[in-house]
Amino acid sequence: MARKSYPAEGISVSFDPARCIHARECVTWLPGVFDPGKRPWIQPGNSDPETVTEVVLRCPSGALRFEREDGVVETPPAKNVISLVPDGPLYARGDIEIRSVEGETLYQETRPALCRCGASGNKPFCDNTHLETGFSHDGSLGEDNLRTEEASAGHTLGIVPAPNGPLLVHGQVELRDAAGEASYSGNKAALCRCGRSANKPFCDGSHARTGWREDL
Repeated sequence: MARKSYPAEGISVSFDPARCIHARECVTWLPGVFDPGKRPWIQPGNSDPETVTEVVLRCPSGALRFEREDGVVETPPAKNVISLVPDGPLYARGDIEIRSVEGETLYQETRPALCRCGASGNKPFCDNTHLETGFSHDGSLGEDNLRTEEASAGHTLGIVPAPNGPLLVHGQVELRDAAGEASYSGNKAALCRCGRSANKPFCDGSHARTGWREDL
C-alpha cells in the first residue's frame, strides 16, 4: 500500500502503512489528530502545525512524515546514532542513505527502523515480523566490531543491505545499547540482519553458515 497524505491548513501528514510498527507514539501523544477509530484516522487540522510536527517526529519508523506550508522541514540530528531495541529492530537516526551494492541511493531517511530478525517482509525495514517469529535479543552490545578507518567527507551515514548478508555501514556513527548506557563509535561496520549472529548487533558470518536468504 502506497504512502497516503492527509492535508490540512499549514501542514500535510503522510503515512506509509508498510513502515508502521505500531509503536503508538502518535495515538498516545496526540489522539485528537491520530485516532484509528475515525475516518480519516489522521486529521492534522485538529491541532496546530507545530504540535503535529512534534508528534510526527516521535514516530520511530519513519512511517509518518510531514510537509509544512511555512517551509519547516525535518532536519537530521547532529550525530548519526543506531540504537538496539530489545527483541526488535535497529533504530537509526541521522542523515541516512540506504544504498544498493552498486552505490545507488534507494532511500533517504532520518529515522528508519531496520529489520534485524531476518524475517521482515519489507526488508531492510522492520514490519514487526519479529513478534511472530519469537526473535529474542536483550539489546546489549556484543564484542566491538565497529571500526574506525579514514573518514569520508560529509555527515551522511550510508547503509548497504548486502545481498543475503549484513547491513554494511559506512560513515561516522554511534552504536548504542537498548538502555543507552553503552556505546561504540566508528565509521565502518557489518551489522547482523539475519537474526542469527552470536555477537549481535554485529555480523559473525552466521548468515552464510546457515544459508539465510533475504527473500525467504
